[in-house]
Amino acid sequence: MSTESFTKVVKPRSSVRSRVMEIWRYRELLIGMVRKELKVKYKNSVLGFFWTMLNPALYIVIFWLVFTRFIPNGIPEFVIFFASGLLVWNLFVNSLNGATSSVVANAGIVKKVYFPREILPLSSVGASIVHYFLQVIVLVLMLFAFQHNIDWKLIWLLPLSLITLIIFVSSLGILLSAVNVYARDMQHLLELILLAWFWITPVVYYRRVMPTEGFVGIIASFIRANPMSAIILPFQRVIYNNITVISTVDNKSIIQILPDESALWYLRNLGITLGVSLVLFYFAMRFFDSAQGNFAEEL
Repeated sequence: MSTESFTKVVKPRSSVRSRVMEIWRYRELLIGMVRKELKVKYKNSVLGFFWTMLNPALYIVIFWLVFTRFIPNGIPEFVIFFASGLLVWNLFVNSLNGATSSVVANAGIVKKVYFPREILPLSSVGASIVHYFLQVIVLVLMLFAFQHNIDWKLIWLLPLSLITLIIFVSSLGILLSAVNVYARDMQHLLELILLAWFWITPVVYYRRVMPTEGFVGIIASFIRANPMSAIILPFQRVIYNNITVISTVDNKSIIQILPDESALWYLRNLGITLGVSLVLFYFAMRFFDSAQGNFAEEL
């Protein structure tokens, strides 16, 4: 009786297309990993997935108190403005944090079983997407509570923005997950970077508040090029749906909350961000493929 042995040969430099196709062949494993992350996070928890909704709700209440009662920023219905950007930002942060530490956190299976390692950071992104849609329930309840109308004519911008964000954060997640294997300080450094990134993204304040002249204006121009701004602004435009309003501070001055631009302006910015994200995805996949050969030794 003859036996045959099959050996899986992993090429050190595979094409990006072949890597993507292999991830697709292992899509059931990817779905299973997403389910595992969701179950592990709330294992033995009484409230379970309700914690996902309580987290943004608490943030919204705190920022609403600070920026409407203690330090008024003049944005009417600030709670809607803030929530429309916060949920998108939470998706970005949770995805990137989870993806960066995913390979190190799963060192045991990385060293024992073959599968496309990119599935690990992608599963973190997938789990964060599920949490995002649960958090959207909080936003929907707020819209009903405040009887706030969204701009249904521009609703098509939301799926485009979400797809752009998923590609962008997946690219960063794949790249940083490989870097973190060799430099474990990356996940700690990332926390500081994300903290600074939050305050240069128009989530708490409106975009027009940034100066346009002088040295600070030069810095502000870089802030305006922030890819997360291009992704969050369409959400604010559709959900908050207020461009120019009368300030609630003095009831006289008119402030421009969102750019008074056409849908094509938002679409153009999304297109640029999507193009950059695709280039980043290609680079991330190439880097990950070249780095994963020594994962077992480093872990």
